[in-house]
Amino acid sequence: MSGAPVLFVATSNEGKKREYRDLLAPLRVPVLFPPDLGLRVEVVESGATYAENARLKAMAHLHALRERGVEAVVLADDSGLEVDALEGAPGIRSARYTPGSDEDRIAALLRHLEGVPWEQRTGRFRCVLAVVSSDGALRFFEGICEGVIATEPAGEGGFGYDPVFYLPDRGCTMAQLPPGEKNRISHRARAVQAAIPLLRRLLSSSGSGVLRL
Repeated sequence: MSGAPVLFVATSNEGKKREYRDLLAPLRVPVLFPPDLGLRVEVVESGATYAENARLKAMAHLHALRERGVEAVVLADDSGLEVDALEGAPGIRSARYTPGSDEDRIAALLRHLEGVPWEQRTGRFRCVLAVVSSDGALRFFEGICEGVIATEPAGEGGFGYDPVFYLPDRGCTMAQLPPGEKNRISHRARAVQAAIPLLRRLLSSSGSGVLRL
């Protein structure tokens, strides 16, 4: 391919796809996801940190795109909910906290916090975003959103643990926020916001996809 590389986000999660379309809209470039190219890349998230897992996903998809002759800037993230009363759990295992659905994982979390007083239910969402340019150069960006784990779910928006992630300064859970507001303050939004200047350079019409800092 000639010219600037395409922007590719290494996720097939429908909730993440919706958020990334909005978060990356300021770049005014097409955003592609694995299903758009018929890609099915299985990545074992064997890293001990969010950054390691994000790197594994980003590099696996970069190699798969190269095999198809596609030059791309690839984004991949790993994120999780860290609860202070649970010594940081579920953390990098947030999506694998217990088998089943988001509702099953929320139920397990609330069981583990049963009897924990409100002031001790503090926690945070953390997202680490890996950005890899078409030549394989890699950068990481982190976003954090602080909150409190509610005693019961509330709200229909978002996904994952959003219904029990209470934002004291907003007086509601993440799932009760309008999507536009969530995409200004969430952990993923903050990671993407930090990465936007680099992405603009990598995706400029005169750029070659080579990372220059």
